[in-house]
Amino acid sequence: MSKISVIGTGFIARGFINLLSDHPHHTLKKILTRSTIEKRKDFPCNENMTNNLEELISESDLIVECSGDAIYACETIDKILKAGIPVVTMNSEFHVTVGSYFVDKGLVTEAEGDQPGVLAMLHEEAIAMGFKPLVYGNIKGYLNHHPTLEDMEYWGNKSGISLDMVTSFTDGTKVQIEQTFIANAFHATIAQDGLLGIADDDTLHGGTILAQKAKEIGTPISDYVLSSTLKQGVFIAAEHNTNQADALRYYKMGDGPYYVLDRPYHFCHLEMFKTVDRVLKGGGILLDNSSHPTISTTTIAKRNLKPGETIVKGIGSFDVRGIAVKIKEHKGHVPIGLMKNAIVKRHISEGEELTFDDVELPDSMAVDIWKHIEKRVCEG
Repeated sequence: MSKISVIGTGFIARGFINLLSDHPHHTLKKILTRSTIEKRKDFPCNENMTNNLEELISESDLIVECSGDAIYACETIDKILKAGIPVVTMNSEFHVTVGSYFVDKGLVTEAEGDQPGVLAMLHEEAIAMGFKPLVYGNIKGYLNHHPTLEDMEYWGNKSGISLDMVTSFTDGTKVQIEQTFIANAFHATIAQDGLLGIADDDTLHGGTILAQKAKEIGTPISDYVLSSTLKQGVFIAAEHNTNQADALRYYKMGDGPYYVLDRPYHFCHLEMFKTVDRVLKGGGILLDNSSHPTISTTTIAKRNLKPGETIVKGIGSFDVRGIAVKIKEHKGHVPIGLMKNAIVKRHISEGEELTFDDVELPDSMAVDIWKHIEKRVCEG
């Protein structure tokens, strides 16, 4: 019986813990929370909660990290890996901000379930079948860079997810982070700042447009299609050897030269167990940000910002949003995962990118690690 502990008390953690309670081969040990335990009677397995990271580590065979907080996860995962405990995450924010630092520090992998992990599994299947990926694609249903608080509160309450989560989904920050992650993981690139985001209700047609762009660039790309009718999943647009053209035509994959493999669903916490079992059985890492990333998710002002204003949390805020960019072309940018309790130092116009000269950030391990990563990338 494997002893599993969880960091986080949000939507993903709740669903995973509810599922874990019924699992025949795993047992829940501890749930790490920063909140007051006595006030969390609403949360499943409240008796397993702790505010003590060391207690969590000492009782665990594997730890699932799903806080969605890059700065917090940086500090906890550092201590967990030093203790020799493997970590399975559902936290793309952590990976694209500081994950590259931890690639050689121990076993930490993103889980299958959210779009990046599902794309990683589709990638493994595609390569095993001889496909040559050109596009690692996300399918996004709706995009509004400037949603209203009223709309986000409505959809958050209706969906049962937090205000910052639903806002980051809506303003595009989440898909930008996810595709940043995928680009780094599979040594792909991006076609432009902020991605192309092809509006198309047909993944073969939209995937073909993106594949043509990848061929033009000369390397695979990470991007997405925007469609209100397609199911929310992922896809890979790929080539194959011409000697398989007849077979692929018979398999209803079309005439080529581009073929689309899609996965029209992702079940987040329900699928996480596949990666937990993979790790416990010695299967190794499914997905990480690579030790040498080239893409980051920078911070863009959603409104005019004034000196002295404090941005409590960047991801999912009404102050800023994130877009994917090439690190070398945006030296000094602030990754949106670091935008917590950031004090604005000068007037910043809507649409402007924020740099370290523009904001004052609290000291943290994550900030130090990012600066080390950026220096290594830009000097490499």
